[in-house]
Amino acid sequence: MTLGQKIAWDDTVLPFQLDQSDVRGRVVRLDGVLDGVLKQHDYPAPVEALIAEMALMTALIGQTIKLRWKLSLQVQSQGPVRMIATDYFAPENEGEAAWIRAYASFDPDGITDAPAFEQLGDGYFAVILDQGQDTAPYQGITPIAGERLSDCAEAYFAQSEQLPTRFALSYGRSTERDGREHWRAGGVLLQLMPKASPFATGGGSGEDGLLQASDILDEDSEENWNRVNTLLDTVEDLELIGPSVSSSDLLVRLFHEEVPRVFDVQAVRFGCTCSEEKVRSSLSIYSAKDIATMTTEEGIVTADCQFCGAHYAMDPKTLGFEAEAQDGDEE
Repeated sequence: MTLGQKIAWDDTVLPFQLDQSDVRGRVVRLDGVLDGVLKQHDYPAPVEALIAEMALMTALIGQTIKLRWKLSLQVQSQGPVRMIATDYFAPENEGEAAWIRAYASFDPDGITDAPAFEQLGDGYFAVILDQGQDTAPYQGITPIAGERLSDCAEAYFAQSEQLPTRFALSYGRSTERDGREHWRAGGVLLQLMPKASPFATGGGSGEDGLLQASDILDEDSEENWNRVNTLLDTVEDLELIGPSVSSSDLLVRLFHEEVPRVFDVQAVRFGCTCSEEKVRSSLSIYSAKDIATMTTEEGIVTADCQFCGAHYAMDPKTLGFEAEAQDGDEE
């Protein structure tokens, strides 16, 4: 298998840089990741589409950050789809895969045949960066606005980071020759490199008071930015999703005049960090009386992970701070 074929088929993010225009970017291809995420729940089609879009953006954004632990994207909404949460866990060691997980909370009776984005109501889009133990998580939010979730992400980067950003995303079900269906998705992220942008703090307000890329660009960087965006506008859905066009071939087709330069491919996988130990830790703040209210008729306390579907069944006598105290007395 050639590198191009490997990138086209596998769950990967390919970093690149356009030297002619001082723009950096990523190309992402997801298939097994989405299957791992979506098979955990029986989501309606609009919810699946929203999760696919969020997972794509999570992979693209997570790979651009010098991340030591976790990047999270969240949507909180007053519409039928109440919440979407995705996590990107950075590789612990060089050469290892990053992990992605995601899930959504929704009102089954409220889901309609309207486009996926219209299943969201008023609310906000959040980016949360957690660098791990002994650090305070960073959170930035922007209102839900536009026509797709990627519009919210682009507004966040313009408003909170003053970083011109553009997404081109495509996703859907793919049918294999044997008739089996699975989700496949692909996308491109473009960002003007910080050294090429003035990032003026006093830019224009943008529509509805939110900054847009045009509000934070000077004349020179605006010309570069508009040129590469015009090229990205020519991309087709099947080119984004693959696998007939590899990620590297896609870059050449779109940006050959911008002198694209590619870097090492980052593998991504579906994965979860839940464990019985973490569940026990989360229950350690409760009294024996509180634990009793969580105990089933079978005499156990159960917990399910919304991300991966893992099921935990525990003895209530071993849970809570009073159980911990008794263990300490026995010792």
